[in-house]
Amino acid sequence: MSGPHSKKRVCYYYDSDIGNYYYGQGHPMKPHRIRMTHNLLLNYGLYRKMEIFRPHKATADEIMKFHNEEYVRFLRSIRPDNMTDYNKQMQRFNVGEDCPVFDGLYEFCQLSAGGSVAAAVKLNKQASDICINWGGGLHHAKKSEASGFCYVNDIVLGILELLKYHQRVLYIDIDVHHGDGVEEAFYTTDRVMTVSFHKYGEFFPGTGDLRDIGAGKGKYYAVNIPLRDGMDDESYESIFVPIITKVMETFQPSAVVLQCGADSLTGDRLGCFNLTVKGHGKCVEFVKRYGLPFMMVGGGGYTIRNVSRCWTYETSVALDVEIANELPYNDYFEYFGPDFKLHINPSNMANQNNIDYLEKIKTRLFENLRMLPHAPGVQVQAIPEDAVKIDSDDEDKINPDERNPQSIQDKRIIGDNEFSDSEDEGPPTSNRKDNRSYKGAPTTPTRKKPRIDQVKDVEMKLDESSKNEIKSTA
Repeated sequence: MSGPHSKKRVCYYYDSDIGNYYYGQGHPMKPHRIRMTHNLLLNYGLYRKMEIFRPHKATADEIMKFHNEEYVRFLRSIRPDNMTDYNKQMQRFNVGEDCPVFDGLYEFCQLSAGGSVAAAVKLNKQASDICINWGGGLHHAKKSEASGFCYVNDIVLGILELLKYHQRVLYIDIDVHHGDGVEEAFYTTDRVMTVSFHKYGEFFPGTGDLRDIGAGKGKYYAVNIPLRDGMDDESYESIFVPIITKVMETFQPSAVVLQCGADSLTGDRLGCFNLTVKGHGKCVEFVKRYGLPFMMVGGGGYTIRNVSRCWTYETSVALDVEIANELPYNDYFEYFGPDFKLHINPSNMANQNNIDYLEKIKTRLFENLRMLPHAPGVQVQAIPEDAVKIDSDDEDKINPDERNPQSIQDKRIIGDNEFSDSEDEGPPTSNRKDNRSYKGAPTTPTRKKPRIDQVKDVEMKLDESSKNEIKSTA
């Protein structure tokens, strides 16, 4: 395997249809940001340095490796024109408000999940060192419930695939919101450590307390870093680097998944941190240094011009390529005005994370990590079949130079005012709140715990696969 400082083989998953989907007028989640990112990295010439694949659409069987069969059947059936037939199920599966029914909902989920599953297979086959799926990262989806704009948890599906070949997988989440769906899925296993850096206190989804550490065999394998408003680059680095260093030393993963939610950037429509693109990208740079098989996925990010800046820059970090601060001309150039630069400046919002607070968090987490047995062992036997064949027809190489034909442009399901300033790109403010609804939302900042009753059969599946042979790619 290539050393930590050598150039990495990078694979990138993208389907031009992903930007066609539209959650509805006024909804902050805009899949079009993935198309904007793709267009920007094309015009920077980054496509020349990596392999670009079109992901297959994840099948119902693949999605049901984690999700409940009845829930998946519901997602396949529901459409804007038949919603009245599904009122009870919509309530039961938390679909309707934050997670609306829109044209092509299930296909959107298939593309997002297909990219992450294919990325995991590619890493398992040692056909790449780093795999990127900016269409993935939908970390709030639960086993049988949509949540926080997420319907299918592509990350859980990708990690389950990685576990076929890797004894231990590390999941790191730098979205401003707690990675609750992924944590919940692996809350009772010692084969996946989940590490989430997030805003905590009167903020969606209400989970991610420092005291939530996992349960059963998974005790101490959930690591939560609850942060306050105004988190800046310097403070973030001061806590990210020592915690991830200690996690790597104690857990010793053989593969890493990083959720790069861009709503932790300054000026995000729903976020309340003050990170720059460079500060956010330092996390990618730091994790990459370990030289482990590495999957990068998207996630949140609601000021879409900054999302595309961030994910383009982080693609360049993965590639070890320096790109100019002057943005190249691209199809969405006008959205990057008035400066037309890649990098953004932090706002003057106050950082409420003082040194004492961050030191207390580190001390507590280091105490928890000391409780871990050194690198848990896994029994070895036969390997489960791969979810997708690496060279399947579904994973066609695509020509990154090719512009979308007019037929695709005509097909786009977006509103005329999708990019209006009033709706999306207002000036940064220091008092942004994520007001999305969620089941059991506390009116006061009470502690909401993971629902481990939802993940018992994931634990059973992992126990089954730990009886199978695990081939380390390290």
